Amino acid sequence: MKYTAAQKQSLIERYHAGESAATLCLQSGVPRSTFYSWLKPQRTTAVGYNQPTEITLSEFVKLKSHAARLEKMIEVLKTVQCTATSPTQEKLAALEKLHGQYSIHLICEALDVPRGTFYNHILRNKRENKSYQFRRAQLSEQIMQVYNESNQIFGSKKIRAVLCSRGVTVSDKMVAELMAEMHIGSIRSDSKRNYKRFNYEKKNDCLRLNFHAKAPNAVWVSDTTYFKFKGKAYYICAILDLYSRKVIAWKASIKHSSQLIATTFKQAYGNRKPADGLIFHSDRGVQFTAHAFQQLLKSCGVSQSFSPSGSPQHNAVMESFFSSLKWEELYRTNYRSVQEMKDCVAKYVEFYNMERPHATLGYRTPDAWEAMLSERGGSFK
Repeated sequence: MKYTAAQKQSLIERYHAGESAATLCLQSGVPRSTFYSWLKPQRTTAVGYNQPTEITLSEFVKLKSHAARLEKMIEVLKTVQCTATSPTQEKLAALEKLHGQYSIHLICEALDVPRGTFYNHILRNKRENKSYQFRRAQLSEQIMQVYNESNQIFGSKKIRAVLCSRGVTVSDKMVAELMAEMHIGSIRSDSKRNYKRFNYEKKNDCLRLNFHAKAPNAVWVSDTTYFKFKGKAYYICAILDLYSRKVIAWKASIKHSSQLIATTFKQAYGNRKPADGLIFHSDRGVQFTAHAFQQLLKSCGVSQSFSPSGSPQHNAVMESFFSSLKWEELYRTNYRSVQEMKDCVAKYVEFYNMERPHATLGYRTPDAWEAMLSERGGSFK
């Protein structure tokens, strides 16, 4: 097949503009060997310090890419307070602050640190490093904010672009990692499937963003979250009474299973002894949709309600509680053991119910709100 000079020049210009040879050849049907033969005659003259030097355009593109990388390395060196000749521990401490802002290859090359050494340092220290944990928590909050602003449409790359426009330096990989930890993702990929599931499987949302109950034990809301301790994820399930926002039961486990959900529900049911007609609201996690758990609710005369998939705002009361738990307790404490962590969560739940005022309750505590109902002759036990 013959190609005109204009077609050749167009492909060559697209290649030098940044498109890969593989993509161009696939789109145009030109064999790679033929395409590279077109590039060879394309030469230009670069003016050196002493005399002009003839180079190919492909060599020029490589030099341009190398220059851009060197500029990034210079940017890194201007950011840190040490040089490539500084002690290793000093360089590692400096690189740790840049982790997630630039690629590992770039920052390690800039300060002449082996990547294996840096990875070992990060894996060894990040669990106990409060500044690292704080940055991840801060980024998670910013990511969730952008995610909710986009109505759960944006994926990791779009969220990163928005954060960068707001002056937050972060990599695609870090955004994707934190989104995976928060169990969120763009609804574009499965919105049609979720639509069919929501409309045909009769998993109804009984609340529909109405987070006010007229009496205790009318609506319970529940969800799970997790917290990493010494490299292991511990899952926390909690149940709140929507009437008073009181935490009526919670459990922590290393397994994210329907057993954790069932055990927490049984604790709440035993403590409150609700009458028939209770609504139990949660997201559509497999633990809440498990057949055994659904049968448990039916045996107790409890109706089940589900948030639409990819819509955390439909369970906003639980999201708010877990946010408070993390920011006011879990992120603030360096626990020495799993038992200490559980004890501190128990103390926080007691504080949340008895001492922490809620704006929704007119700045009363959950316990005070339920006590007020009792004083007015309510039937709450």
